[in-house]
Amino acid sequence: MFRDRRSLLVTGLLILLAAATWWLKEGAEPEVRFEHRPAHTPDYWVDQLSARTTDETGRNRRILSAESMRHYPDDDSTELTRPELLLLEPGKPHWRIRAESGWVSPDGDLILLQGEVTVDRDAAEGIDPMHLTTRDLRIQPDDEYAETEQPVRGESGRNWVESRGMQVWLREPVRIKLLAEVRARYEVTP
Repeated sequence: MFRDRRSLLVTGLLILLAAATWWLKEGAEPEVRFEHRPAHTPDYWVDQLSARTTDETGRNRRILSAESMRHYPDDDSTELTRPELLLLEPGKPHWRIRAESGWVSPDGDLILLQGEVTVDRDAAEGIDPMHLTTRDLRIQPDDEYAETEQPVRGESGRNWVESRGMQVWLREPVRIKLLAEVRARYEVTP
């Protein structure tokens, strides 16, 4: 009989211990889990950046420079301070595009130039220089295409044009499409 009592007591204590453990687990504060998400902080940066893209013969086609560049690993994007993009085509006037700041997509297929943006085309034989000012320009560098929905002012010699929004194809022959509210002055020389 002592043996059955002892077995009964040990079994009872084990049941009581299991119940106490369950009660402590359920009564405790909920478990807090932290999900690791990388912060939007740069993993590397470059000051006084100058990056060149060449054609198959090794000639410069594009030169992107900036006061500083910051790369962010969480979305693989790149931010630029005071970027300048120079588009070069042999025998054609060069295009120089400057902005206050910029953002480059992870694949490099899209550049968003933010703040005040200036676009300048050099003069060439029979071609006057051109100067455009706008804001928030979107560029697809491989296609040499740019667009904005913001107000634009273009000047070439004594001529000027204003528009709300534009699309520009920078490869020869250059095409500029003015989107809305267009005003212009064009002087003809006798």
